[in-house]
Amino acid sequence: MLRGIIRGNIVSTRKQEALVGSKFMEVEIMENGELTGKYVIAVDSVGAGIGETVLITTGSSARLALHNTNAPCDAVIVGIVD
Repeated sequence: MLRGIIRGNIVSTRKQEALVGSKFMEVEIMENGELTGKYVIAVDSVGAGIGETVLITTGSSARLALHNTNAPCDAVIVGIVD
Protein backbone atom coordinates (compact mmCIF):
# COMPACT_ATOMS: atom_id res chain seq x y z
CA MET A 1 0.00 0.00 0.00
CA LEU A 2 0.95 3.61 -0.50
CA ARG A 3 0.16 6.71 1.51
CA GLY A 4 -0.49 10.07 -0.09
CA ILE A 5 -2.33 13.38 -0.02
CA ILE A 6 -5.10 14.17 -2.48
CA ARG A 7 -4.12 17.24 -4.51
CA GLY A 8 -7.02 17.42 -6.95
CA ASN A 9 -9.62 15.61 -8.96
CA ILE A 10 -9.49 14.56 -12.58
CA VAL A 11 -12.46 15.31 -14.83
CA SER A 12 -13.00 12.90 -17.70
CA THR A 13 -15.58 13.45 -20.40
CA ARG A 14 -15.26 9.87 -21.64
CA LYS A 15 -14.39 6.72 -19.69
CA GLN A 16 -14.12 3.03 -20.30
CA GLU A 17 -17.58 1.59 -19.61
CA ALA A 18 -16.54 -0.26 -16.43
CA LEU A 19 -15.32 3.04 -14.89
CA VAL A 20 -18.41 5.15 -15.56
CA GLY A 21 -19.51 6.67 -12.24
CA SER A 22 -16.04 6.41 -10.71
CA LYS A 23 -14.28 9.49 -9.33
CA PHE A 24 -10.59 9.96 -10.26
CA MET A 25 -8.24 11.75 -7.85
CA GLU A 26 -4.68 13.04 -8.23
CA VAL A 27 -2.62 11.90 -5.24
CA GLU A 28 0.89 13.01 -4.23
CA ILE A 29 2.76 10.00 -2.82
CA MET A 30 4.47 10.09 0.59
CA GLU A 31 7.52 8.04 1.60
CA ASN A 32 8.89 8.01 5.16
CA GLY A 33 6.47 10.78 6.10
CA GLU A 34 7.77 13.14 3.39
CA LEU A 35 6.10 14.19 0.15
CA THR A 36 8.00 12.89 -2.87
CA GLY A 37 6.72 15.06 -5.71
CA LYS A 38 5.50 11.87 -7.42
CA TYR A 39 1.84 11.66 -8.36
CA VAL A 40 -0.59 8.87 -9.18
CA ILE A 41 -4.15 8.95 -10.45
CA ALA A 42 -6.39 6.69 -8.37
CA VAL A 43 -10.05 5.73 -8.37
CA ASP A 44 -11.74 6.91 -5.16
CA SER A 45 -13.72 4.11 -3.50
CA VAL A 46 -14.21 5.82 -0.10
CA GLY A 47 -15.37 9.37 -0.84
CA ALA A 48 -12.11 11.15 0.04
CA GLY A 49 -11.62 14.85 -0.59
CA ILE A 50 -8.85 17.24 -1.57
CA GLY A 51 -6.25 17.68 1.18
CA GLU A 52 -6.98 14.38 2.93
CA THR A 53 -4.30 11.78 3.59
CA VAL A 54 -5.29 8.45 2.02
CA LEU A 55 -4.18 4.86 1.63
CA ILE A 56 -3.88 3.51 -1.91
CA THR A 57 -3.65 -0.05 -3.10
CA THR A 58 -2.11 -0.78 -6.50
CA GLY A 59 -1.74 -3.56 -9.01
CA SER A 60 -4.13 -6.47 -9.32
CA SER A 61 -5.32 -5.91 -5.72
CA ALA A 62 -6.75 -2.55 -6.75
CA ARG A 63 -9.43 -4.14 -8.93
CA LEU A 64 -10.66 -6.19 -5.98
CA ALA A 65 -11.48 -2.98 -4.07
CA LEU A 66 -14.03 -1.96 -6.72
CA HIS A 67 -17.54 -3.32 -7.25
CA ASN A 68 -16.62 -4.31 -10.81
CA THR A 69 -13.54 -6.55 -10.54
CA ASN A 70 -13.14 -6.42 -14.34
CA ALA A 71 -12.54 -2.65 -14.36
CA PRO A 72 -9.18 -1.61 -15.89
CA CYS A 73 -7.74 0.00 -12.78
CA ASP A 74 -4.23 0.04 -11.32
CA ALA A 75 -4.66 2.30 -8.24
CA VAL A 76 -7.62 2.65 -5.84
CA ILE A 77 -8.05 4.78 -2.73
CA VAL A 78 -9.12 2.34 -0.01
CA GLY A 79 -8.83 4.36 3.19
CA ILE A 80 -8.71 7.83 4.74
CA VAL A 81 -6.05 8.35 7.42
CA ASP A 82 -7.33 10.08 10.57
